[in-house]
Formats: sequence, C-alpha cells, structure tokens
Amino acid sequence: MLHRSTAAVCAALLACACFAQTPAKKGQSHVTKQSYGKMPDGTPVDLYILTNTSGMEAHLTAYGGTLVSLTAPDRHGAFADVVLGMETLDGCRSQTAWFGALIGRYGNRIGGAKFTLEGKTYHTPVNDGPNTLHGGPLGFGKQLWQVREAASTEGSAIEFTYVSKDGEEGFPGTLTTKVVYTLTNKNELKIDYTATTDKPTVVNLTNHAYFNLKGAGEGDVLGHEVTINASRFTPVDATLIPTGELRAVKGTPFDFTKATAIGARIDGSDQQLQFGKGYDHNWVLDKTGAGLTKAAEVYEPKSGRVMQVWTTEPALQFYTGNFLDGSLHGKGGKVYPHRGALCMETQHYPDSPNHPAFPSTELKPGAVYHTTTVYSFSAR
Repeated sequence: MLHRSTAAVCAALLACACFAQTPAKKGQSHVTKQSYGKMPDGTPVDLYILTNTSGMEAHLTAYGGTLVSLTAPDRHGAFADVVLGMETLDGCRSQTAWFGALIGRYGNRIGGAKFTLEGKTYHTPVNDGPNTLHGGPLGFGKQLWQVREAASTEGSAIEFTYVSKDGEEGFPGTLTTKVVYTLTNKNELKIDYTATTDKPTVVNLTNHAYFNLKGAGEGDVLGHEVTINASRFTPVDATLIPTGELRAVKGTPFDFTKATAIGARIDGSDQQLQFGKGYDHNWVLDKTGAGLTKAAEVYEPKSGRVMQVWTTEPALQFYTGNFLDGSLHGKGGKVYPHRGALCMETQHYPDSPNHPAFPSTELKPGAVYHTTTVYSFSAR
C-alpha cells in the first residue's frame, strides 16, 4: 500500500490542472490528459499524452512515472505502439514486470540487500532472491509522482517530481527527484533525470521501458538486430550480481559490436546466459566523453523501425524479456509472450555501492545528480 499525505495528493492534483482536455490542431506538439483510473483510496490518476509535430505519441502516468505507450512510424509511415504496458491503472499496479516505470532510488540490483556508505551499513528490502531489485518492492516505480507541464523548445514535455524520505526502503537521506520527459519533434523520447539529497546516499535512476519494434504484443523480439557500443560487460553470479570483473565481449555471445539478431546466440551453453535465462546483463559503454554518446541501436527488419539509444550514463542493462511467460495481457488484450520485448536501461553498474572499483553512485548534499537519455526513432 502506498502512503502519501493529503497535502501531497492535493499538490499532485493541482499540478495537473494546467493540462488541456482536448487535442490541439494536427501538426502541433502538445500535451493533453485523460483518466487512467483511481488509486485504492479514490485518488484519480490521469494519463498524459505527449504529441509531436509528426503525430508520434507518448502516454505517461503519474503512477510510477510510467511510460504506458509510445508510437513510432515504420518505413511506410504507419504508426504502431512499440512499448509494452497495461490498459488501466489497476493493471499497471498489479503487474510485477516494471513496464515503463521510473526506477529508483537504485535501479538494478544491490547484492545481499545491503551496502556500506561512509562507514555505516544500510539494509534494503529483499525482493529478488537474496538481493534488492529496483529500489525495493515500494521503489519509485510504485509511487505516485507529482506532475506539471514543462516548457520545451524541442517538443512537448512534462515533469514528474517525487520526494523520497530519509529511510524509505532503507536508503539514507531525503532525495528529491525530478524527471522530465520530452517528446521532441525529431521523433525522440528524451528523459532528463535530476536529484538532490540532504544526506549522503546512493542513487541510480533509469526507465524500465520494454520495446518491441514490430509492435507491443506482436510476438517475440528474437529477430531484432542489436548493436551495443561496448567492448566489455560485467559478468554476474547465479543471483545476477556482478562479480566485479570487467570481461571483454570479444569471442563471447555478448559481443554486439556489430549488428546481431538477438536470437542468434541467446540459447547457447554460455554460463552467463544460463544465469540470466538469456540476456540480462550490464554492458560497459565505450564512452567518448562526458556528454551524450551513442550506446546502442536496434533494427527490426520487418517494419524497418530503428531505435537508437543515446546517454550520458556509463553503462547499459540489456534485458530480453526472459521472465515474460505469456500470462500478462496488455493493451488491447494482447498477450506479452516469452521474450516479447527488450529493455535498454541506461544506468551505472549494478551493485556499485558494494564495488569500490566501479564508478561511484554516491550523491552528497550540495551536489546535483543529473543524467540524460534519448531514445531516437526512425525507419529504413
């Protein structure tokens, strides 16, 4: 059950009051809203629809800061929804796959559900074997965020804000997080993350969108061709916690330095694939600087859709929907089958607080955490 003060709920509702209820003229970028459902306490939750000048749409909700839907054109200009999501708020709240959610306070896994920071050990919830996954069972993807429309010269944009109190899910410090989604007029979904804290803490924010460039619910993604600009990855143990090694991808099934179909090697005998039941690993990006660099590209041959991933982050978690089993029925009643989507979660390395040699995820008072990721869509 989520716990929010009456004042916080009222602030969230007031922040939403500026959104238009009807669409603007065709060819304009704009933001509208419609009802998505109600929380158990009766609080209404809306769906915010960002539209750009070419007609591309992104649907987002304050629950979990979730990306519910994203349309993109194929080589003939036909649009399809390319992310997995749920039709209603009740469906969004009940699913456990984290479809499209904002992930925090710490994305990915923390080994043994504990870490030491500045000499003090903190214990976080166990919700994935012996580990903490995605900030715990009541992480950011399960919270109700405040929403307001954001000004942007690039397209339509909204800003989500969430204040995580000191001690929430075991993490120290009150963390104030702002995330701006912009649907640009260049057919990009841009996500800007910013956070500040009043005590030393750890933070690793990402979005858990599940992509299928054929269309959500249109079969598996084994034919998608993937390129990842990384010459190393972080091998994991049987519980998917990094061992600390940075292993070369060359000569392994993890080499995506050239475009390769996901299904080409996913069912091989490599122990790492066995641990992940497919790909569920962190790639160390070959960064060329501190700004946005290209992390990955995905091409779907049937539709011609292309998705490029650009980020300021040092790593990318590539996951191939290995735990989808066909039991979930999403938008339009479509079944989401085994390996029916892929995730490209830009991030710092998993379990970094327990690996001093990994890039630090510590955030101190007075410092500002800021990262940007762009998912860019085209067709060929």
